[in-house]
Amino acid sequence: MSAENAAEHAVEHAAGAGHAAEAASGGLPQLDPTTFSNQIFWLVVALVVLYLILSRVALPRIGSVLAERTGTITNDIAAAETFKQQAAEAEAAYHKALDDARAAAAKVIEEAKADIQKDLDAAIAKADAEIAARTAESEARIAEIRASAAEAATAVAKDATKEILSAFGVSVDARSVTAAVTARLKGGAA
Repeated sequence: MSAENAAEHAVEHAAGAGHAAEAASGGLPQLDPTTFSNQIFWLVVALVVLYLILSRVALPRIGSVLAERTGTITNDIAAAETFKQQAAEAEAAYHKALDDARAAAAKVIEEAKADIQKDLDAAIAKADAEIAARTAESEARIAEIRASAAEAATAVAKDATKEILSAFGVSVDARSVTAAVTARLKGGAA
């Protein structure tokens, strides 16, 4: 056998021995009881390292973020309460201003009504005075017209009586005709 063949044979033998040992152990190396102590040691080392990393680095950062969030939330709630109080005060001021404006508007309306009523009363009084003056003037004219109508009626009655009596051939003096017409117009009998 040559040196090359011997090396190949040794590699094949080592590979065959590895397969034989694997087949003899019965499966997974993690479940081999001969390696449990080594596995437990590395598990403890990994857990300690993980604990140290979490407790020294990650958890303080998480705690500071949570504390910051809690502070922000508390500040936001306090600011919201302040804004709520300010909004309530602003609403109360708005309602007060609205009520004041309504009262002022009602006062202005009442003053305007009073001024209008005063002007209306003055205009009515003036119109009543003008109407009374025109009525008195009209009554005076009517009285004049009645008087002139009565005089005209008396004159016409006198003239008509004279003409009628002359047509019948009766001669009468003007005094007796005037007396008869005047008596008849006053409601007396002739």
